[in-house]
Amino acid sequence: MNSWVKDSIQKINADAHRSADTHLFKLDIPRLTNVDIYLKDESTHPTGSLKHRLARSLFLYALCNGKITKATTIIEASSGSTAVSEAYFARMIGLPFIAVMPKRTAQSKIKLIEMYGGKCHFVDSAPQMHDESIRLAKEMGGYFMDQFKYAERATDWRGNNNIAQSIFQQMEHERYPIPNAVVMSAGTGGTSATLGRYILYQGFNTKLVVVDPENSVFYDSFINKDSSLTSDTSSKIEGIGRPKVELSFQPDVINQMIKVPDVASVATIHWLEQLIGRKAGPSTGANLWGVLQLAKQMMDNNEAGSIVSVMCDSGERYLDSYYDNHWVAENIGDLDAITEELCWWLSSD
Repeated sequence: MNSWVKDSIQKINADAHRSADTHLFKLDIPRLTNVDIYLKDESTHPTGSLKHRLARSLFLYALCNGKITKATTIIEASSGSTAVSEAYFARMIGLPFIAVMPKRTAQSKIKLIEMYGGKCHFVDSAPQMHDESIRLAKEMGGYFMDQFKYAERATDWRGNNNIAQSIFQQMEHERYPIPNAVVMSAGTGGTSATLGRYILYQGFNTKLVVVDPENSVFYDSFINKDSSLTSDTSSKIEGIGRPKVELSFQPDVINQMIKVPDVASVATIHWLEQLIGRKAGPSTGANLWGVLQLAKQMMDNNEAGSIVSVMCDSGERYLDSYYDNHWVAENIGDLDAITEELCWWLSSD
C-alpha cells in the first residue's frame, strides 16, 4: 500500500478511536403518556454535526478505492455541515479542500470551513452545486467527493459503531428498549439508508420514518415511486431536502415519510430550546416535528413505546438566520400558529 495512503487511513482511524460516542438523551415532555422520546446528540462531534461520521466514511472510502493521493484537491457540494467536516479531515491528511455551496449558506459555517483551511466557492442555488463541482474537479484535476452519490455505500450499515448500532445499544436499558420508530430527515439519504438497513439486518420491529421539508422532492418521489423527479427550487432548511432524488436515497428501506412545513421545522427548534435550554439546527426541528406527530398518534391509539430521532447539529451555527426573528419573518414566515400548537405539549393540564 502507498505509504501516504496508509498514513492517512491511520490518522483518520486514530481520530475516530479518540472520539467518544455521542449522547442519547430523553426529553421530559409533560403531555407524554406511555411514549418516551429520545434525541441522539450528534452536535458533540469534533466538527459539531452528524456529518462528521459521513465525512470520515467518505474519506476512508475514497482512500481505500485509490481515488485520492497526496496531491489531490478535494471538492464537495455542500450547504455547510458536510463541508465543515470534510475540511477538518482534509486538513488532517494535508489536502486542499474546496466547498461548493449556495451563497445563502450560514456565515458561521463558512467561517468554520475557512478555519479548517478550506475554501468556499459559491453558486446561486443548491441545484447548481453538483454540476459546478464536477466542472471544478475536471478543471483542477481534483476529486469530487460527491456525498449525494457515495453516502449510502461509504458507511458500514451492518455495524462498526455506526449511528444505528449506537442508538440501539444505548436504548438497551430503557423502559421500551426497541423503538417503535426511528425518525430521520434526508439530505443525502445516507443516514436514513444506514438506519433502515440496520433495522432490517437486525430484525427489529421498528419503523423508519423519514421527514422531508418543503421544496424537496424526496417525499413526492417516495409516494409516487418516481426517482426521476426534479425541482427548480431549493430547501430553506439547511442540510436537508434536495431538488432531485440523490443516488444515496434508498426508499425501499423506508416505512413512512412525513412532509414537514418550514414553519414547523423552525418553530420546533425554538420550542426545543424552551424544553432543554439549548439551540439546535433546523433539520432537528423537522425531525422532532415528525416525532411529535407519531407520538400523538400513539397516544390517541393508547399505544406505549419509544421514538428516537437525531439532533443533527447545534443552533449556534444559525444565530444570524433561524434564530433571528427578522430573518425568519422574511424567509420562513409567521411561526405563531405552530408555536401555539407546540405549547400544548408543555402544559400538564
